[in-house]
Amino acid sequence: MSKKTRNITDTNLLLTITIVVFFVMYIGAILIQGKGFLKPQTFFNILNANAALIILSCGMSLVMITGGIDISVGGVTALVSMCCAVYLDYHNGNPFTAMLIALAIGVAFGLVQGFLIAYLDIQPFIVTLAGMFFARGMTTIVNTNPFNVENQAFVALKETRIIIPGLGSINKLGKYVNAYVEIGVLVAVLVVIILFCVLRWTKLGRGFYAVGGNNQSALMLGINVKRTKFLSYLLCGILAGIGGFVYFMHVGSGSASHASGAEMNAIASSIIGGTMLTGGVGNIIGTFFGVLSLSTIQNIVSSAGLDQAWWTGITIAAMLCLFLVVQSVVMARKKRAN
Repeated sequence: MSKKTRNITDTNLLLTITIVVFFVMYIGAILIQGKGFLKPQTFFNILNANAALIILSCGMSLVMITGGIDISVGGVTALVSMCCAVYLDYHNGNPFTAMLIALAIGVAFGLVQGFLIAYLDIQPFIVTLAGMFFARGMTTIVNTNPFNVENQAFVALKETRIIIPGLGSINKLGKYVNAYVEIGVLVAVLVVIILFCVLRWTKLGRGFYAVGGNNQSALMLGINVKRTKFLSYLLCGILAGIGGFVYFMHVGSGSASHASGAEMNAIASSIIGGTMLTGGVGNIIGTFFGVLSLSTIQNIVSSAGLDQAWWTGITIAAMLCLFLVVQSVVMARKKRAN
């Protein structure tokens, strides 16, 4: 069996485990919370609340597949939110230009961090740690006080809902309520589809897997390793900018504390989704289900009356340990195959 075939098999195995775990947890949520989780809108609300995290996690998965890491995405999200909020309210801006600002911030972080990591060979953790501190610091410099955005054009965009026909429900007053998703969910789903196609059917996607699997082998195959790593961080930065604006559309405010811990949640979602820390194995669909699994387990913990933050942390830690053990088993299988 070739190395490429083994990698695909490992990816599919981890993806299958992730999907099964998600459905098991969702069924568990139905049993614990009752009929609430049977309503389609409950699932859509999970998507609405986690659209930005899905995008950030997709970017994280790209760099993890190449064997890297990016812990600056939460800081970039906060910086994007604050810059867009200040521009819209203090400078009477428009949402379209705010989107360009968000994208420019993401591109800037991707370019700088990608260059330092890929071409100067500086450790990704150190570079992105500096990026995280820089982004958080710049957020405070832009504005220190949290505030809600009142720009009318932005508020109209934020409150736009996409109706899902035929999946509504009857509320307690006996009135039919349409099921809906926010615009950010459509953006997140589009990102997942595009990246899935890129990783599965393009030369660049195959390059990501090859570089993450073995740098020397990738060089022998004629792959430009430095450029491939650089592009992975550039794409991660772009997705952080997009995810930052989607997050901003969901919360509708600017604050230095926004997206606190988002980078850790993105890493956790990628691992739960089957992306291996050692690189070379991962799947964007798995990352999508990883985010859903993370959110579902948080809802289960909350529904069980364990509202304290540490219970959620303990549960997520247990899930991570489980999936890291699964990844270790996969790695052992690969070594035996070699």
